[in-house]
Amino acid sequence: MKILPVDKIREADQYTIQNEPISDLNLMERAASQLFIWFVEHIEEDSNIHIFCGTGNNGGDGLVLSRLLIQKGYIVNTWLVKYSEKLSPSCDANLLRLKNLPGANVEFLTEESKMPGLHKSDIIVDAIFGSGLSRAVKGFAGSVINHINASKAFTVSVDVPSGLFCDHSNLNEDGAVINAAYTLTFQFPKFSFLFAENDKHLGVWEVLPIGLHPEYIVNVDTDNFFIESEFCRLIMRSRHKYDHKGIFGHGLLIGGSAGKMGAAVLASRAALRSGAGLITAHVPKQCCGVLQTALPEAMCSLDENNDHFTALPDISIYNAIAVGPGLGQDKQSANALKLLIQESKNPLIFDADAINILSENKTWLSFIPKNSIFTPHPKEFTRLTGHSSNNFERHEKQIEFSRKYGCYVILKGAHTSITTPEGKAYFNSTGNPGMATGGSGDVLTGILLGLKARGYSALETCLIGVYIHGLAGDIAAEDHGKESLIASDIIENLGDAFLMVKSA
Repeated sequence: MKILPVDKIREADQYTIQNEPISDLNLMERAASQLFIWFVEHIEEDSNIHIFCGTGNNGGDGLVLSRLLIQKGYIVNTWLVKYSEKLSPSCDANLLRLKNLPGANVEFLTEESKMPGLHKSDIIVDAIFGSGLSRAVKGFAGSVINHINASKAFTVSVDVPSGLFCDHSNLNEDGAVINAAYTLTFQFPKFSFLFAENDKHLGVWEVLPIGLHPEYIVNVDTDNFFIESEFCRLIMRSRHKYDHKGIFGHGLLIGGSAGKMGAAVLASRAALRSGAGLITAHVPKQCCGVLQTALPEAMCSLDENNDHFTALPDISIYNAIAVGPGLGQDKQSANALKLLIQESKNPLIFDADAINILSENKTWLSFIPKNSIFTPHPKEFTRLTGHSSNNFERHEKQIEFSRKYGCYVILKGAHTSITTPEGKAYFNSTGNPGMATGGSGDVLTGILLGLKARGYSALETCLIGVYIHGLAGDIAAEDHGKESLIASDIIENLGDAFLMVKSA
């Protein structure tokens, strides 16, 4: 799914109006009808509902919703927040329609008005400001937003929580922003929805289709995408009757050290569960027994050192190489990693301690093979690129890093983001907080290794890898709960995750 900036969303609206064709008023009716369907499915009819509407088209959506709910029999209190004397034409038209509806009542809120009484048990609909907001909300409108937040009532925002910018950060702005429990956004996720700093404003967010013109959506250019099942299904490959293990590649995992062999075992197991024909793990000499007991399906390459990585095996026989899980940061390991970078003719997958070593030796970054993949968590990424004042700035650094070094960066977290050497970004739609557990990242590295060994491109490896990793975690959470989920549970559900995507 494409993620469009605000100016392109406006273009999509206008293109739909001109080419469907449909009037702005009827497009608003269509959008609000989707809101209405959601409310009927989720909100009890005897709820006390307050709908706060602005003077623009977002307010018009709220006015249509108010009319539809009243006609259905809901108890609705409608408030028009007059931060401007001029209403948009469609907002004005729907205000008149609502006023003419028997039983409807619209109260106007101005700077002189007393704030309405709100209770924690109320349902509030926030339709004050939409995606076109260009400056921080202060003054009278800010007071209304703060009043809503103070009520602690269950708040549902229309399209965007009022006060939240769609394309840049709010952190340096001294303005009011709604704290919603739910955000019902139209047609596309907004860029700002993908960053942790906005979670308290968004709550749970859901995309409601409103029938914007498919021709525009197909042809519009964007640098940001939301990874969904259908996209992964289209690029996933099938096995054929006469295929054999040699068809599906041989992957090498370099990892493990004294006391950290679990990471190498998890990554190797995940690589095999991701369809690699063969996986060899290069581990310290004394760790071989651990690996071959825990995972007899993997082959073992022994380092000459008992405790940590010090020397390369023959890397010419492998289709893909991942390095880092449980590696440690011994000086000998760092020297061996440098040699790996110098000798590898193919892209590498860097994780964990391999990234930490590179953070201490940044001059080596210029020599990494093109189209390599980095899988840092936020702290590891900070070590690579320096401190960021907000998530938007960190995202720009992620893009810059990918461009500069010709690599893919998978920045792990909620909505794990992938940036490409071309400057594009993909955000994941799967995963849950239960996956914030030791070893989860090692599992992802193994999945990536398995996919890359099978011959997927670096981009395909990243997209399928993060989606399947998150989906397996979601399936595991259904069985075990988020508190009890461990990394092995993710591996055990990889098969179901692959099956689910292929059958979608």
